[in-house]
Amino acid sequence: MGTDLQRTTVPPEIHAAWAARHGIEAADRLAGAENLADALRDATVPPNTTDTYTKGWTVWERFCTTQHFPLTEGSRGALVAFVAWALDRGRQSPGPGGTLGYAPASVQSHLTATVVELRRRGHPVSKDAHSEARATIKRLATQLAKQGERRGRGQAPAADLDNLHRIAEACDTTPTGRRDLALVLTGFHFASRASEVAGLLVADITVHARGMKVAVVSGKTERSIRTVKIPYNRDEPAICAVRAWLAWTEVYGTSDLRRPAFPRIDRWGNIGGPMAPDSVTAAVARIAQRSGVPLRWTGHSLRSGLATESRRNGKDALVIAEQGGWAKNSKAMMGYMRRADEWDDNAAAGLRRTRN
Repeated sequence: MGTDLQRTTVPPEIHAAWAARHGIEAADRLAGAENLADALRDATVPPNTTDTYTKGWTVWERFCTTQHFPLTEGSRGALVAFVAWALDRGRQSPGPGGTLGYAPASVQSHLTATVVELRRRGHPVSKDAHSEARATIKRLATQLAKQGERRGRGQAPAADLDNLHRIAEACDTTPTGRRDLALVLTGFHFASRASEVAGLLVADITVHARGMKVAVVSGKTERSIRTVKIPYNRDEPAICAVRAWLAWTEVYGTSDLRRPAFPRIDRWGNIGGPMAPDSVTAAVARIAQRSGVPLRWTGHSLRSGLATESRRNGKDALVIAEQGGWAKNSKAMMGYMRRADEWDDNAAAGLRRTRN
């Protein structure tokens, strides 16, 4: 036990009920179908989701063990006690600032994982209990803020055009330099997550007369494939993703369509296999730092940056949502767009005396 996606077996009482209604042979086939459903779910749920839920359930197990709570009871009081404990001393080792408490966003993630896993195991959790625990996180997080305590990394700095030019100037013509520039510019122009860049194959990127199309396997909880168009940037060719991709493939090649689009390259220039999402995040941070970008970019900087810069250039929200794979009214996307509006569309901007 320990993951929300672990394969389950049909309980004997259910198998017996099926057998009574349909016969032993049909019951065995129905049980086999249950196992097939579990296997297909395991194979198609994104690894990030599995990892997140596994970590969250592990925290719940630790809470139940240390606080002597039953593992299978997701009552209102138990969930509220869980989030209070996690915020206060849930970590096994001190985090940033020496605190043993998780950041509120992490506690929210652990709570969601716990509720999902409890329900999957057949233990009911009411919506009211879940809502009360979520509200408790907000109230306690507000108290922490009033006490001057800040936890979590906050939003990743958004990539911007000026710093993309810095990166373009700093990337040389070695295979590593060409890959780095193509990775950053391609990821920026379709508002990528690190996992999406890591999953791209050569076959997923096709060049056309007006630009290139990128087939992106996306989704944090459900996977789908969306095709994104990235036009040539004829006004600012230095940060043109299409030109960067073509320069990279000159040295990398495109004959094997199954190769990763952006592979690992070691310090000696040897090209390896696909990059993991964490490796993409580390690469973006390293490339930005090497190029003199003043803020520490992460893999998510590319995603937030496209929304911010597109808004700053007057693009419609629906167009931005389509390019980045956001829902039309995505709160995350709206938050990124507000970064572009927060100085100009601001109640305190441009105030002056009025005269009659």
